[in-house]
Amino acid sequence: MTPPAADPRTARVVAFFEQLKPEDTARMAAIYAADAYFRDPFNEVRGPAAIARIFDDMFARLADCRFVIREVVADAGGVLLTWDFTFRMKSYRPATVQTIHGASHLKFDAAGLIAYHRDYWDAAEELYAKLPLIGPVVRFLKRRLA
Repeated sequence: MTPPAADPRTARVVAFFEQLKPEDTARMAAIYAADAYFRDPFNEVRGPAAIARIFDDMFARLADCRFVIREVVADAGGVLLTWDFTFRMKSYRPATVQTIHGASHLKFDAAGLIAYHRDYWDAAEELYAKLPLIGPVVRFLKRRLA
């Protein structure tokens, strides 16, 4: 994905996440502001160290993690990235590649660092429905409520 060339902040963030490796979590302070806010369906934290712990945990639990940015929508107030996250679960069906489709809303501070990062993705459909014990329950409820 090539982000809008007019915004180097966006280009830097897209490159960082598309090339993210376990050793890169130590560099979160180079991309996130000191008091950066991060929220996803499972976490709500502040600061690069806390954000790094989330990604460290992701790499500890999952294999072959990769973000592919699909679309970038940017304006002066921030950026919206749509993405696919592919991975394999180390503890459950480790040979099966999983994909989560989601979006990230980012806002930058005056220095061009991420000050606000909110991830949106459907944990029930994208994750829980694929698990052995809870998956059938989630799929049953989805059919009943549809």
